[in-house]
Amino acid sequence: MLIILSGLPGTGKTTIARHLAARMDATHIRVDTIEQALRSSGTLKDDVGPAGYAIAYAVSQDNLRLGRTIIADSVNPLQITRDAWRSVAQRSLSPSVEIEVICSDRDEHRRRVETRHSDIEGLKQPTWQDVVDRRYDSWDHPPIVVDTALGDADNIVTDLIARIRRAQSASA
Repeated sequence: MLIILSGLPGTGKTTIARHLAARMDATHIRVDTIEQALRSSGTLKDDVGPAGYAIAYAVSQDNLRLGRTIIADSVNPLQITRDAWRSVAQRSLSPSVEIEVICSDRDEHRRRVETRHSDIEGLKQPTWQDVVDRRYDSWDHPPIVVDTALGDADNIVTDLIARIRRAQSASA
């Protein structure tokens, strides 16, 4: 199964992805890690363009074909990237579920963005203004929405696993 996490920076995607991966014995594929590795390699500098996503799609597809559950962790702000993730699942003959991670408390979201430190060496974090100004397309169909302002990661993930299972059952 491909679990596609999307959401603006600072909403808690990576925290949710890590908890979810541990609880589901899944592989966590983080686009930020791939993009920073490309920058650090000297091959690509500041603008890695679509390269990080392309690599994440390929690695995810390989792992899905091995029967692994993949947690794809990226901002995924554009309809084209969302379509590409769905295509990865289709080509792998794997089910997929899309999850949008939000933080409905604007002050808390801003605090997170302004106070967080990267766990990826060399990764420059976006400013609050970068987050506010970021293009983020509307969804063409409703994803599962997870609001990290409403609880702690463990409880959110417990609820999320149940919602994923219900979505799987409904689509089977």
